[in-house]
Amino acid sequence: MAAKIITIAQQKGGAGKTTLAAHLALAWAASSRVAVIDIDPQASLSSWFGLRRERLGALTPGLEVAALGGWRVAKEVERRARTHDIVVIDTAPHAETEARIALRAASLVLVPVQPSPMDVWATRPTLELARQERVPVLLVLNRVPARANLTDAMANEIGALGVPIAAAQIGNRVALAAALAEGRGILEASPSSRAAAEIRALGQEVLARCERRDAA
Repeated sequence: MAAKIITIAQQKGGAGKTTLAAHLALAWAASSRVAVIDIDPQASLSSWFGLRRERLGALTPGLEVAALGGWRVAKEVERRARTHDIVVIDTAPHAETEARIALRAASLVLVPVQPSPMDVWATRPTLELARQERVPVLLVLNRVPARANLTDAMANEIGALGVPIAAAQIGNRVALAAALAEGRGILEASPSSRAAAEIRALGQEVLARCERRDAA
């Protein structure tokens, strides 16, 4: 079976890419071999993984994390895909060249967006890059405020982007950041929480979409 290559991309900063990448990677690593490639120069995901090893004192079975420059992504993805079931690429904001390389390598591009007009508008450059590279996209509503109801105008703005939107939404939950601060994922720190249920649901939805694409 070919590896599923999932690029998490968003040209706008502060959308929660790295948080999603860490929690999803750990969720998938419970039953699959997962490689995470961190091409963000800030290396936040790699720093978290280092903290995880320091705090927990051991490597995580089924999960590997590597940081590298964007120009090496294609070869590294190809190499990791031979020995892993899932490859996750965490990209940098405001880096079109690196993002384009990461998108080109992907089976699916996951684009987190907060439900505000400015965030939706700022998502368009990322979607245009994916369109140019002819890679399927799944938009994820992220950091959704508690009890928030999308207005008709906001729903229309999101719908106007013309890309699929994940049924699973991720709330604006302190537990997600708190788990990462301990070097853990939410499924480890609070497996019965609402935040864990949301991550679990999104992870299942993303893999199901990749499988449908592979079967097409």
